[in-house]
Amino acid sequence: MKIGFFRFLIAVLLIGFGVVLVLENIGVMDFNGRDAWGYIYPSLFILFGIKWMIDRMKHRGGSYAWGSFFFIFGSLLLLDRFDIITFSFGDVFKLWPLLIIYFGFLFIGNSFKPKIIIQKKGNHEEVIDAEYSNSSFFTVGNHEFNKPNWKVEPTTIKTLAGDFYYDFSKAYIPEKEIPITVNALAGDVHILIPENIEFQIKASVKAGDIDIVGQTVDGINRSLSYVTPNYDTATRKLNFTLKLKAGSIRVDLV
Repeated sequence: MKIGFFRFLIAVLLIGFGVVLVLENIGVMDFNGRDAWGYIYPSLFILFGIKWMIDRMKHRGGSYAWGSFFFIFGSLLLLDRFDIITFSFGDVFKLWPLLIIYFGFLFIGNSFKPKIIIQKKGNHEEVIDAEYSNSSFFTVGNHEFNKPNWKVEPTTIKTLAGDFYYDFSKAYIPEKEIPITVNALAGDVHILIPENIEFQIKASVKAGDIDIVGQTVDGINRSLSYVTPNYDTATRKLNFTLKLKAGSIRVDLV
């Protein structure tokens, strides 16, 4: 059952406030109820930061940069409230080095694109599995395939870390079997496939979860295979091989 974010936010605040009052009553900490706002607004920063990062991972807007900034800022403020460090609201300018870090990640994301290994034989193309290639194809960054009428081609992508988002409802899919391989140490794979497209998937994660059109597994060393009923006889079809060391794989029909 899904729960709205603001309802969840209120619940977390009430639970946290109750825990703090209990700790005060048993002498673990000294808390003045009149200073409650000093604890509440840093907690709000943290929760909103987490929400923005989760929304970005799920491709529902959000921002890694702003999300992580508010998470860090709120966490430092809370650490000050608990007398662990000294950090006030006005010290926000001390976080300016985060801009350098964000630009560094932005540069990595824009500079390292997916490496596609395609071997041409005659009039057709054959994908060479990067796992058996002599070349190195390690990259870092997020990869989104969701532009209108983007062309689906046989691909093999191997990354150190990154998120993948495929929206085949916006793609031009040729009349042939198209293999697509994703191999990553860490990341999330989210795929949208139209209901009229035949496909098969072999997915595996060392640690994480897999959800293929409602069929789910999670935990350690999990794998899941799925094939549509008319895959063998179809002329236009997608053949996925998805391997993650850590992360999640999700496939939805649209």
